Amino acid sequence: MGRKRERARLRESGALQEPALGAHNARMSGGSARDLVAAKQRLDALVDWERRARSGMRPQLEPVRDLCRRLGDPHERWRCVHVTGTKGKGSTAHLIATALQRAGWRTGLYTSPHVERVHERIRIQGVEVSDEVLASALHRALDAREAALRERTPADDATWFDVLTAAACLVFAEEMCTWVVLEVGLGGRLDSTNVATGEVCVVTNVELEHCDVLGPTRAAIAREKVGIVKPSSSLVTSLPAEDEAGAVLAQVCAELGVPRIVVPMPAGWRQRNVALARAVLAELVRRDPALAPRLVAVDEAVDAAGVEPLPGRGEWRQVGPTRVYLDGVHVAPALRLALDEVTQAHGRPAAVVLALGKDKDAPAVLKAAGASADVLLCTTASSGPLRSADDLQAAARAAGYAAHAVQDPLEALQQALALAGASGWVCVVGSFHLVGIGRRATAAIDPKDQSCSPSSRTCS
Repeated sequence: MGRKRERARLRESGALQEPALGAHNARMSGGSARDLVAAKQRLDALVDWERRARSGMRPQLEPVRDLCRRLGDPHERWRCVHVTGTKGKGSTAHLIATALQRAGWRTGLYTSPHVERVHERIRIQGVEVSDEVLASALHRALDAREAALRERTPADDATWFDVLTAAACLVFAEEMCTWVVLEVGLGGRLDSTNVATGEVCVVTNVELEHCDVLGPTRAAIAREKVGIVKPSSSLVTSLPAEDEAGAVLAQVCAELGVPRIVVPMPAGWRQRNVALARAVLAELVRRDPALAPRLVAVDEAVDAAGVEPLPGRGEWRQVGPTRVYLDGVHVAPALRLALDEVTQAHGRPAAVVLALGKDKDAPAVLKAAGASADVLLCTTASSGPLRSADDLQAAARAAGYAAHAVQDPLEALQQALALAGASGWVCVVGSFHLVGIGRRATAAIDPKDQSCSPSSRTCS
């Protein structure tokens, strides 16, 4: 009764944004594309920690909770799998969502960051959300924030990601999704996506990343990531209790009294994602045997070779005779694993094009990249808090690797393509901002560019 009274109070005050509002309908009559531009302009006026240094970031959950409360708690209208980790969380989430979709449920997928357009983050049945649906949800979430500003409630401090997450929750509810797979943006415990409760939660792995926000050790970071686990959840992870980070996961699960499933990891990083996704499906069936008739028949749906990758996550492009590998991976162990696998399959690359955030471990990442490169081209992008090309080159040389600084990322890609030629391949890594530029550029260089599966041998 308490929640119903609160909803009634908010509705009477005008703070609760119901699914069909007159103002919203009037806006949509002006055209969905134009309306989306207006929504994005409103959204982009908010603090966006993906595009600035995170040293001053103070994550909190109350703003997104307030937003969702004003929107009618849409996150309570679908079932959820929640995925975090240092590497592979987006791809693992994508595999799980694909399996649930192929099992016959209407399924939503929320991932971050996007590499070219914000629509990539919100998918229904594997398809990016439309302009009209996205604009509608954004305007209503932004209206809810403005109401909070007037009333001085926690959502007055909502960030770009808070508002987008609340809008995504609304989209999934109104599009009648049965299941939603959420990828954490950063960490877990205080991430905006943690407004939802995952029936099964995943911690793919834990490495040092975002240490200024999440903590200085793997154990500290693990404690933040395992914060997505609720007393009603199960945890699937690759980390055994003997591991520093795995010990934290085991401790928290024991304290909450929740099941912890440790998945033995195969050699290849794509197969690791597959193993985690299959373990999630098995745990869903264990928790709810009524799901078994649909889920036991979809093992092939989590085969990485049969699922197109998300943009910029282990993605191949073909530019004329040259293959281009695109991956936003920016943590050394994950980069090394990915490059080892694709190098074994496709041979040594002629050129690696690298950009890197200011908060990343440059020496370790450069060592991983340099070990697979004949030529290392250091570049940057203006769209994110990245190191300069000269700074990255200096760090590479200090680490003992020959490197070239190329200020313009498009020029760096052109040089890499020329160096690789028909017999080599180009690797574009280190930053989703750079990968977005690479995706647009490869299509512009060769409009007939054909993307191909990361596990395919046909791109040769």
